[in-house]
Amino acid sequence: MAGGNAIRGSRVGAGPMGEVERGDAAPRLRISFWCSNGHQTQPSFAGDAQVPETWDCPRCGFPAGKDQDNPPDPPRTEPYKTHLAYVRERRTDADGEAILAEALAKLRGEV
Repeated sequence: MAGGNAIRGSRVGAGPMGEVERGDAAPRLRISFWCSNGHQTQPSFAGDAQVPETWDCPRCGFPAGKDQDNPPDPPRTEPYKTHLAYVRERRTDADGEAILAEALAKLRGEV
């Protein structure tokens, strides 16, 4: 004999979901974007939304554009620089020699 629970196995709000119950869907645009690796992505935008010029590729992270034949260039990443590399950008070898000579003279007690 079955139990007396008539809604067993269903959840609140369960039932057929159609356009009548949910209302009409908003108009959408699917725009294609291509990255420099040739990946295509098609995000969906609202019909009245402003579509951006570039979109980040979900596969590689590079910027993607709307022109398949001319995608945007990937961003240029600079390698890690050490402290010494930054010092060498600011000072010439002659400046470094003068600073070193001054520091050595100070250590030797000549100054």
